[in-house]
Amino acid sequence: MMRSWMQKFSLSFFYILSLLWIWLILLQWVSYSESLLYEETTASIIVALAITAITESLVFIKRGFRMLIQLPLIIYAVYRTLEKYGNPVPSSLLEGLESGELLEFLPYLWFAAASWAIFLFIAVWATNKRRILLVIGLNIVAFAVLDSFTTIVLWDETAWIVAVGMGWLVTEHFNRFRKRFPLGWRKLREYPIKIIGNILVIFSLIILAGINMPNIQPALTDPYTAWREWNGIPLSGSVSGLGSGILDVSVESMSGYGREDNELGGGFNFDYSPVMTVASKERSYWRGETRAQYSGTGWSDKQRRRDSEEVALGEALSGDLSGKIDTKTVQQTVTMLNDSVYPVLFGAYSISKVDRLDPDVDNGMLRWKGESSELHLNSEPKRPNYPKTYTVTSEIPVIPVEELSAQTYDQLFNGPIDEVYLQKPSDFPERVEMLAEEVTAAGNTPYEKVMLLQQYLQNNFTYTNTPDLTRRESTDFVDAFLFEVKEGYCDYFSTSMVMMTRSLGIPARWVKGYAPGNIPSQEFMSQNGQNNSASGSYTVTNADAHSWVEVYFGDYGWIPIETTPGFNMPILAGGESLEPIVSEKEKEKAEEEEEPVLPSEETGGSSSLYMILGIISGTVILAWIGYILWRMRFNLRFFSARLRAGKPLTPADKVIAETERWLRYAHRRGLKRDTHETLRESVSRWESLYPPLSRSLTPLLRKFEAARYSPIHIMEEEWRAVQSEADQLKKSIKSVRIS
Repeated sequence: MMRSWMQKFSLSFFYILSLLWIWLILLQWVSYSESLLYEETTASIIVALAITAITESLVFIKRGFRMLIQLPLIIYAVYRTLEKYGNPVPSSLLEGLESGELLEFLPYLWFAAASWAIFLFIAVWATNKRRILLVIGLNIVAFAVLDSFTTIVLWDETAWIVAVGMGWLVTEHFNRFRKRFPLGWRKLREYPIKIIGNILVIFSLIILAGINMPNIQPALTDPYTAWREWNGIPLSGSVSGLGSGILDVSVESMSGYGREDNELGGGFNFDYSPVMTVASKERSYWRGETRAQYSGTGWSDKQRRRDSEEVALGEALSGDLSGKIDTKTVQQTVTMLNDSVYPVLFGAYSISKVDRLDPDVDNGMLRWKGESSELHLNSEPKRPNYPKTYTVTSEIPVIPVEELSAQTYDQLFNGPIDEVYLQKPSDFPERVEMLAEEVTAAGNTPYEKVMLLQQYLQNNFTYTNTPDLTRRESTDFVDAFLFEVKEGYCDYFSTSMVMMTRSLGIPARWVKGYAPGNIPSQEFMSQNGQNNSASGSYTVTNADAHSWVEVYFGDYGWIPIETTPGFNMPILAGGESLEPIVSEKEKEKAEEEEEPVLPSEETGGSSSLYMILGIISGTVILAWIGYILWRMRFNLRFFSARLRAGKPLTPADKVIAETERWLRYAHRRGLKRDTHETLRESVSRWESLYPPLSRSLTPLLRKFEAARYSPIHIMEEEWRAVQSEADQLKKSIKSVRIS
């Protein structure tokens, strides 16, 4: 029975490989939809795809019977998945109908069943080259459109589709060859290493070429951007249902609040389309979300819905502010000016309660993440609903600068610290850590060191919304900014500040939101032309999208830090606002410098995955070159002799050259020749001293004498026989003790 199963497995080998490629393609869609679906929905889809792939690969029965096995397994797996995530699931069909839990269970099952059906359809239908190319082409086009028209960056998924497509086409080619030419396939199977080696070399060349393409700006504007500009529509990257962000990585990208943070960099243009107005008595940064997990290319945090708690209107929220620091209570009323749907409600740090919410929005959708002080809105992806207006109250920290600057490391961090805020990638560049230590050498306390880092970044790097990425060589975003690019916008400065601070053992996190915006001149200025108060209604645009830093100082909690040149963070110290009065000229300059949280990635080889692929591909290419050189070793051996002769070597010349080579080897192993001896005399003496060598020495001597002295023409196979005899002689010499 086992033998029969193995035989079926062997016959289905190419079909199983095709299932692997289909599975990888569908996983790219799972990756795309992960931010749009609940965790348990994504998990249910993955489980359904895994069950389908495994049963199709290992259960060799008629398809109809196999489907009867797959469907119950998928239903059970979805049930267990929802149970694991704590979702209410019916214990029986009748109970589910009565309680309504079955209705909650069914949507997850529909997603899983749809994934199962799509998998089987592609596996059954895409069985020739044309259909495979159609599937791959449609997927690439779909991802290209989604990457352009949504805020989700899909470069990695598209690259996977291309790579999988190549593998699938190779699989189909060999399967077709096996069916059409069974005898030829049987012969080809005798050289599996050569086949696999050639495939790996071709793939490696393609990967290396793709990774090392130069980073240049596009010569033409993409059609979508050109169409928007022609019609006078700002390309803000704001997409209803997803939140705003950056659509592409070229300079045509526009500023705005981004959702994708794992690939920072690139260039952008300013988008001055309005986002909201904020009525507040204090000028502040309007905080959105935080990130803690640095990936080397950006921030890779995954938002976890179950890490949050429900919010009731007027209920005090448990924030991460410390009781050791004083706060000032400030109420803000936010009125949205666009139709975008954002993942959070914005407000000054830290929001302490929600006073009022748009009546059209169910306050049950509000979720509070106390650890990071984020007020999330869990809107349904198909029915996005973001409040047009809401009012929140914030407790703005009053920073005791003098007291804080005197606190030592031991005084501030004498308790447990959440390691996520000290996280660094395993391959984080050491020179960044050394630079942080060098810059802060004069600081005696953590606060002083943080201030030194802030001053260093503001004074030694240039602000620009179009950094020159051709300077970049490092795969690490921070390392490239500090040592190569040396210019950029807020994402560059804030991310570098976080990682340099962590290098000193001081917890820090990355924050994104909006800069304060502007107050209309008649509201901002009093009659004598001076700034009378920070109170007013601030108009915030997409050009105000910004990122900054929060540093943890033990009992004093999280303190916001601004590192981007040209920006002035409103802070409170001793109950007074320390924000300097900014002249109109400086104000205009700062306004021009406000930038997005997220233009996308700057180079195709920026992620660690690309670096790993590059290393693997390079290793394959080097191994292939080494193999070719080894195969050509005999030809290379005669290359210098051919140059000296000035003509191609004859087989006789090669026999003589090969004889000289094995004589040199024999000399190194202790078989000495006297200067007056001929080769025949030396060979006779060696054979008398070491009889086991005569079996190889005699044929080699005859071949040499024939090549040197005989008029008989030496054939090509004769000098190759000399090679074999010489190799055998080497083995014999190694086995004989020569004194």
